Amino acid sequence: MPRDLVRRAARRLRRAVVGAPTRPEPSSVLARAPLPVLGYVVAGADGAHPASAHVRVVRRTEHLAASGTTAVRQVDPAAFVDGTDTTAYAAVLVQRDILPRDAVQPFLDAAAARGVRVVGEVDDDFFTESGRRRLARAEYDPDRLASIDALVRGADTVVVSTPELADVVRPVARDVTVVPNALDPGLWTPGAAEHDDERPDGEHRVLYMGTLTHAADLELLRDVFTDLTTADGTPIRLEVIGVTAEGGADWFRRVEVPDGHYPAFSRWLVAHRERWRAGVAPLRDEEFNRAKSDLKFLEYTALGLPAVVSDRPSYALARAHGAVVVPDDPAAWRDAVHAAVERGTADERAVRWVTGERTIGREDDAWRRVLLG
Repeated sequence: MPRDLVRRAARRLRRAVVGAPTRPEPSSVLARAPLPVLGYVVAGADGAHPASAHVRVVRRTEHLAASGTTAVRQVDPAAFVDGTDTTAYAAVLVQRDILPRDAVQPFLDAAAARGVRVVGEVDDDFFTESGRRRLARAEYDPDRLASIDALVRGADTVVVSTPELADVVRPVARDVTVVPNALDPGLWTPGAAEHDDERPDGEHRVLYMGTLTHAADLELLRDVFTDLTTADGTPIRLEVIGVTAEGGADWFRRVEVPDGHYPAFSRWLVAHRERWRAGVAPLRDEEFNRAKSDLKFLEYTALGLPAVVSDRPSYALARAHGAVVVPDDPAAWRDAVHAAVERGTADERAVRWVTGERTIGREDDAWRRVLLG
């Protein structure tokens, strides 16, 4: 038999046995295969979302979509429940209290009827009595807390940001997975500084930023920054973004930032990073704070700032990667802040770790497995 006829016969045999062509299909053919669709339910729309939604959900799902392996879309809960939205979701990620209390069970029922996995997401201690009291002071009403409780109890799995929070959630959830916070490189990769003249000769500035749930933590710094100076007598001034509704005090200055959601806020910080020489993240020794993440350390490092933080479980891992971890002692804090200001730049170990291990995109496979099973 001629050699070319033998080759053709062998190819036919392989097709019959293996059931696949000998050459890969063109990319245009593969592109027609439907992608699994991940839905998410968060506050806001069209890119205007609270910071927690951006950090924990939106930026990550956008990276999954950009990878070309998953389609993502924001879900209208009402349309999902009444059947108007007929999308064949593989899973829907629901963030903490976005569903009103009386809408949680209908949403869970609709998902079960359609065979859609529901993944809940929480990033704070909404469950212990002390945690609930602290959140109440930050204007979390009982219905919001009840909504979160119902979601966590009914979801197929719950994603949290720290092992300590997982321990809090595990008694009430079916399944819990830890996915540490990570930064979006599209927001936090510095270019050339836009405001090189923001470090005045007359003072050094230290940044503390956070939500209103940290108002009590701010008081830990009163004795630290009162009359704090460098060796040459230059004042070290604390600047606060968020954290407290108060306008300021003689020992700290409140900084107002332009209106805008998390992406704009992050880019503003990056553009103005020359304004500060260090960042601080105090945490009181309270049950609520033990479940907090190390996000502030990540953000300060991305700004190129040394980070001085409380000696809490939140920063146990960061300690090994350049965070300056300080006990609850004003003198120790003053020494640590003084040293950080003198240094003025982030520890190289911190920069390598945040860039290499705590950046969105590094853990896409793990994140996809959590959401899509």
